[in-house]
Amino acid sequence: MKPLENTSNKNDILIRLRRIEGQVKGLQRMINNSDKCCSDILIQIAAIRAAINKVGILIFEEHSKGCLKSLNSENNKVIDELIKDLNRFLKYQMTE
Repeated sequence: MKPLENTSNKNDILIRLRRIEGQVKGLQRMINNSDKCCSDILIQIAAIRAAINKVGILIFEEHSKGCLKSLNSENNKVIDELIKDLNRFLKYQMTE
């Protein structure tokens, strides 16, 4: 697997990971301060999971574009459609 090359996506991923790190630290504080109710903690956990899933999708997009473009650079529209379909599938799976 090739490293992430697209600088804008790489920066976006790093920003998202820093935000997730902050969310996890906030979650730790919520649990340490036992005055928070379980439903608030669960909502925060769901937000963290969604953010991590989005990072995974972004990394998969970069990986699949790189792999598929190296095969045939004329099929960019097909590649974009494939990625959209996969994103829809993954989002559906996350809601189940």
